[in-house]
Amino acid sequence: MTYTTDGVTIRPVKEEDLYRMWELTFKEENPEWKKWDAPYYPHNTMAYEKYVERKDKIVDQDDHWAIEANGELIGMLSYYWEHKPSLWLEMGILIYEPKYWSGGYGTKALTMWINHLFNEMPLVRVGLTTWSGNKRMIRVAEKLGMTMEARIRKVRYWEGVYYDSIRMGILREEWEQQERS
Repeated sequence: MTYTTDGVTIRPVKEEDLYRMWELTFKEENPEWKKWDAPYYPHNTMAYEKYVERKDKIVDQDDHWAIEANGELIGMLSYYWEHKPSLWLEMGILIYEPKYWSGGYGTKALTMWINHLFNEMPLVRVGLTTWSGNKRMIRVAEKLGMTMEARIRKVRYWEGVYYDSIRMGILREEWEQQERS
Protein backbone atom coordinates (compact mmCIF):
# COMPACT_ATOMS: atom_id res chain seq x y z
CA MET A 1 0.00 0.00 0.00
CA THR A 2 1.32 3.44 -0.94
CA TYR A 3 -0.24 6.91 -0.77
CA THR A 4 0.90 9.99 -2.68
CA THR A 5 -0.21 13.60 -2.69
CA ASP A 6 1.52 16.63 -4.19
CA GLY A 7 4.93 14.97 -4.50
CA VAL A 8 4.86 13.39 -1.01
CA THR A 9 4.58 9.61 -0.70
CA ILE A 10 4.17 7.43 2.36
CA ARG A 11 4.75 3.71 2.18
CA PRO A 12 6.14 0.76 4.09
CA VAL A 13 9.92 0.71 4.46
CA LYS A 14 11.70 -1.47 1.89
CA GLU A 15 14.96 -3.35 2.33
CA GLU A 16 16.64 -1.02 -0.16
CA ASP A 17 15.79 1.90 2.18
CA LEU A 18 17.90 0.57 5.03
CA TYR A 19 21.18 2.30 4.22
CA ARG A 20 19.52 5.67 3.73
CA MET A 21 17.44 5.23 6.89
CA TRP A 22 20.60 4.44 8.83
CA GLU A 23 22.35 7.50 7.40
CA LEU A 24 19.46 9.70 8.46
CA THR A 25 18.98 8.21 11.92
CA PHE A 26 22.10 6.63 13.41
CA LYS A 27 25.17 7.62 11.40
CA GLU A 28 25.71 11.09 12.91
CA GLU A 29 26.45 11.71 16.55
CA ASN A 30 24.49 14.98 16.79
CA PRO A 31 21.98 15.17 13.94
CA GLU A 32 20.02 18.40 13.58
CA TRP A 33 16.66 16.61 13.79
CA LYS A 34 17.44 15.37 17.31
CA LYS A 35 17.23 18.96 18.61
CA TRP A 36 13.47 18.77 17.96
CA ASP A 37 12.65 15.10 18.48
CA ALA A 38 12.77 14.55 22.22
CA PRO A 39 16.27 16.02 22.67
CA TYR A 40 16.06 15.31 26.40
CA TYR A 41 16.61 11.60 25.59
CA PRO A 42 20.15 10.63 24.61
CA HIS A 43 20.94 9.80 20.99
CA ASN A 44 23.53 7.15 20.20
CA THR A 45 25.15 6.34 16.90
CA MET A 46 25.00 2.79 15.63
CA ALA A 47 27.12 0.92 13.12
CA TYR A 48 25.29 0.08 9.91
CA GLU A 49 25.92 -3.65 10.45
CA LYS A 50 24.17 -3.45 13.84
CA TYR A 51 21.29 -1.46 12.35
CA VAL A 52 20.75 -4.06 9.61
CA GLU A 53 20.48 -6.78 12.26
CA ARG A 54 17.15 -5.15 13.20
CA LYS A 55 15.79 -5.16 9.64
CA ASP A 56 12.98 -7.59 10.50
CA LYS A 57 11.59 -4.90 12.82
CA ILE A 58 11.99 -2.16 10.19
CA VAL A 59 11.14 -3.54 6.73
CA ASP A 60 7.47 -3.99 5.74
CA GLN A 61 6.07 -3.16 9.17
CA ASP A 62 2.61 -1.73 9.76
CA ASP A 63 3.69 0.55 12.60
CA HIS A 64 6.27 2.66 10.78
CA TRP A 65 6.46 3.84 7.20
CA ALA A 66 8.84 5.85 5.06
CA ILE A 67 8.17 9.38 3.81
CA GLU A 68 9.45 10.38 0.37
CA ALA A 69 9.49 13.79 -1.25
CA ASN A 70 9.81 13.64 -5.03
CA GLY A 71 11.37 10.18 -4.77
CA GLU A 72 13.86 11.02 -1.98
CA LEU A 73 13.54 9.33 1.42
CA ILE A 74 13.19 12.17 3.93
CA GLY A 75 11.50 10.78 7.01
CA MET A 76 9.48 8.25 8.93
CA LEU A 77 5.94 7.91 10.27
CA SER A 78 5.09 5.63 13.16
CA TYR A 79 2.44 4.61 15.62
CA TYR A 80 2.41 2.79 18.91
CA TRP A 81 -0.24 1.55 21.27
CA GLU A 82 -0.57 3.52 24.46
CA HIS A 83 -3.25 0.98 25.46
CA LYS A 84 -4.30 -1.49 22.75
CA PRO A 85 -7.37 -2.98 24.51
CA SER A 86 -9.01 0.45 24.42
CA LEU A 87 -7.56 1.27 20.96
CA TRP A 88 -5.53 4.20 22.32
CA LEU A 89 -3.03 4.83 19.54
CA GLU A 90 -0.36 7.53 19.36
CA MET A 91 1.54 8.43 16.21
CA GLY A 92 4.76 10.19 15.37
CA ILE A 93 6.66 11.72 12.50
CA LEU A 94 10.27 12.60 11.81
CA ILE A 95 11.47 14.65 8.87
CA TYR A 96 15.24 14.23 9.13
CA GLU A 97 16.59 16.76 6.65
CA PRO A 98 16.25 20.43 7.71
CA LYS A 99 15.79 21.46 4.07
CA TYR A 100 12.40 19.72 4.20
CA TRP A 101 11.23 21.44 7.39
CA SER A 102 8.47 24.02 7.18
CA GLY A 103 7.68 23.09 3.59
CA GLY A 104 4.37 21.29 4.17
CA TYR A 105 5.87 17.80 3.80
CA GLY A 106 5.01 16.78 7.35
CA THR A 107 1.44 18.05 7.09
CA LYS A 108 0.89 16.12 3.85
CA ALA A 109 2.49 12.95 5.23
CA LEU A 110 0.52 13.08 8.49
CA THR A 111 -2.75 13.73 6.63
CA MET A 112 -2.22 10.56 4.60
CA TRP A 113 -1.05 8.65 7.71
CA ILE A 114 -4.13 9.64 9.74
CA ASN A 115 -6.39 8.65 6.82
CA HIS A 116 -4.57 5.32 6.63
CA LEU A 117 -4.86 4.69 10.38
CA PHE A 118 -8.56 5.53 10.50
CA ASN A 119 -9.24 3.47 7.35
CA GLU A 120 -7.30 0.40 8.47
CA MET A 121 -8.19 0.24 12.18
CA PRO A 122 -11.36 0.67 14.24
CA LEU A 123 -9.91 3.71 16.02
CA VAL A 124 -11.99 6.44 17.64
CA ARG A 125 -9.01 8.76 18.21
CA VAL A 126 -5.48 9.35 16.93
CA GLY A 127 -3.03 11.31 19.04
CA LEU A 128 0.51 12.54 19.20
CA THR A 129 2.78 13.67 21.99
CA THR A 130 5.44 16.33 21.63
CA TRP A 131 7.09 18.94 23.82
CA SER A 132 6.51 22.68 24.08
CA GLY A 133 9.91 23.40 22.50
CA ASN A 134 8.79 21.85 19.21
CA LYS A 135 6.60 24.69 17.93
CA ARG A 136 6.56 23.32 14.35
CA MET A 137 5.06 20.01 15.49
CA ILE A 138 2.39 21.79 17.51
CA ARG A 139 1.51 23.96 14.48
CA VAL A 140 1.23 20.90 12.23
CA ALA A 141 -1.07 19.18 14.72
CA GLU A 142 -3.23 22.30 14.91
CA LYS A 143 -3.36 22.54 11.08
CA LEU A 144 -4.58 18.95 11.05
CA GLY A 145 -7.45 19.90 13.37
CA MET A 146 -6.02 18.29 16.48
CA THR A 147 -6.99 19.54 19.91
CA MET A 148 -4.52 20.06 22.74
CA GLU A 149 -5.78 17.47 25.20
CA ALA A 150 -3.10 17.75 27.86
CA ARG A 151 -0.21 19.94 28.85
CA ILE A 152 1.94 18.36 31.53
CA ARG A 153 3.93 21.28 32.80
CA LYS A 154 7.71 21.38 33.20
CA VAL A 155 8.43 17.66 32.78
CA ARG A 156 10.95 17.84 29.91
CA TYR A 157 14.32 19.23 30.94
CA TRP A 158 16.82 20.18 28.25
CA GLU A 159 19.80 22.53 28.21
CA GLY A 160 18.89 24.06 31.57
CA VAL A 161 15.22 24.75 30.72
CA TYR A 162 12.05 22.93 31.69
CA TYR A 163 9.49 22.37 28.92
CA ASP A 164 5.95 21.02 28.93
CA SER A 165 4.86 17.71 27.46
CA ILE A 166 2.04 18.31 24.97
CA ARG A 167 -0.61 15.74 24.05
CA MET A 168 -2.80 16.43 21.03
CA GLY A 169 -5.48 14.34 19.41
CA ILE A 170 -8.34 14.15 16.98
CA LEU A 171 -11.46 11.99 17.06
CA ARG A 172 -12.60 10.02 14.04
CA GLU A 173 -15.79 12.07 13.72
CA GLU A 174 -13.83 15.34 13.85
CA TRP A 175 -11.43 14.06 11.17
CA GLU A 176 -14.25 12.86 8.93
CA GLN A 177 -16.14 16.14 9.36
CA GLN A 178 -13.20 18.28 8.31
CA GLU A 179 -12.35 15.92 5.43
CA ARG A 180 -15.87 16.52 4.08
CA SER A 181 -15.59 20.29 4.48
